[in-house]
Amino acid sequence: MKVMVFVKATKGSEAGELPSEELITDMLAYNEELVKAGVMLEGWGLTASSRGARVRFSGKERFVTRGPFTETSELVAGYWMWKVESLDQAIEWVKRCPNPMLEDSDIEIRPLMEDDDLGEGFTPELREREAALLDRLQKT
Repeated sequence: MKVMVFVKATKGSEAGELPSEELITDMLAYNEELVKAGVMLEGWGLTASSRGARVRFSGKERFVTRGPFTETSELVAGYWMWKVESLDQAIEWVKRCPNPMLEDSDIEIRPLMEDDDLGEGFTPELREREAALLDRLQKT
């Protein structure tokens, strides 16, 4: 199964506090373990929400709000994409992670939806179209 692992933002990360050399070293070592174990597929840190925007959908209307956003518990400061055998395995990997922030922090794990999770609306024709699209993405 694939999971997305979200490093949740904190007041410090939103304020632009940068990690120390020690924390960067520790996180790089952790990422190296993930890659060596065949777990990590991708991962990046994100800039503070002050550099981002949100687009709200309401029917055919679109409303843009530029950051910063005040509720840090709803913000993401970085992510990994992992391939694991189970949610429990992902939890065990997260428990080994150095605290990615300079203060108390949270990491959230969410399984990616698979074809069968999309129900009957994901017809064989749509599955075929998606497979072709994914094939094109892998070639770029």
